Amino acid sequence: MKDDSGLYQALKAFAFLGSIGVYFCVVVGIFVYLGSLADDYFMTGIRCKFAGIIIGILVAIWSTIRQVRIIQKNVKD
Repeated sequence: MKDDSGLYQALKAFAFLGSIGVYFCVVVGIFVYLGSLADDYFMTGIRCKFAGIIIGILVAIWSTIRQVRIIQKNVKD
């Protein structure tokens, strides 16, 4: 039986939004780390790390939008 009470919906939304925040941090962190490795290898100062931050944010936003669309599609069905 599916419980559609207000508290259940609020907890479900809180869990979803919390997981998005963690996901953002993990994705951006991975790209910053890869950028740092590239900086060390190519000796570019902080240019690759900065590029890693930008790319990480873009990838995190893109995949989050994709996840939200999948969830919305499942809710409608």
